[in-house]
Amino acid sequence: MLVNRQIIDANLVVALDALLAEHSVTRAAERLHTSPAAMSRTLGRLRRLLGDPLLVRAGQAMVPTPRAEAMREEVAAVVRRCGALLAPGADVDPGTLSRTFTLQAADLVAAAVAPRLLAIAAQEAPGVALRFRAEEFEGGPALREGQIDLEVGALDHVDPEIRTEQLLTLRMVAGVRAGHPLAEGLLTAARFAAAEHVVVSRRGRFTGPADTALAELGLDRRVVAVLPSHLAAMTLAVRTDVVCLVPATDPGTAPNPMTEVARALGLRLLDIPFPLPPLAIGMAWHPRQAADGGHGWLRSAVRRAMSGALSLPGAER
Repeated sequence: MLVNRQIIDANLVVALDALLAEHSVTRAAERLHTSPAAMSRTLGRLRRLLGDPLLVRAGQAMVPTPRAEAMREEVAAVVRRCGALLAPGADVDPGTLSRTFTLQAADLVAAAVAPRLLAIAAQEAPGVALRFRAEEFEGGPALREGQIDLEVGALDHVDPEIRTEQLLTLRMVAGVRAGHPLAEGLLTAARFAAAEHVVVSRRGRFTGPADTALAELGLDRRVVAVLPSHLAAMTLAVRTDVVCLVPATDPGTAPNPMTEVARALGLRLLDIPFPLPPLAIGMAWHPRQAADGGHGWLRSAVRRAMSGALSLPGAER
């Protein structure tokens, strides 16, 4: 449109839009909060730049030339697009979103949060699709490089510039099948240690915080299996006599969705009779997405999904 070998001042396009809309130097000046003299000088610059008078006097009024008429709508559209481009990030209407968000989460976190996120999206943002990826990117630059939009889980490896928000602080409880011997009578540290255990470790490690805590009590536990998946460990515990660890909220607080997964599988949850370090669950994202309205909705949806406040059909409360 306004093509010239010299660099064009964007303010000239805004002024041209006002002049073509108002057909008056005075009114265009008022619209842009400038003086009539300054707007008159701007009109002179536009005339020289475009090689066209643009507005010519017809009695007491000014009328556009054919070229001015031809470019009026395009000039107005350019100004609107520039305004939208340079405007501060605004709240987005979730109902208008048509995006796929990629989240990284451990299998238990994904199993817990996915149904709730889908329920929120179906109600608020039906054009949104969710893609969950396992923790293959853990410790890498996935957020920085845009391979994932959000990481949800235990955050102990993020890059310095990554933004984080803590969602839950959980304690660990013992998950056993219905009718397990540990579910009868008083559960002591010695009885806990004497049972067979399954450990979740993607690196194949047999020990964890429970072993450190037991060692301080002079006890050792017997780990009979190491699995890379929390859901696999829970399934094994439902079908055998092994004990697995399950994250849970404190008594009297809202149930967390990960505990609901364990209960849905049929596990009995028992308080562990010695202290273990708490488990912090949070979400992490790259600063470039902090002001994005769609990503802001995603973070809000994850926050609500992890809060335990959302009731799903068939969920055990």
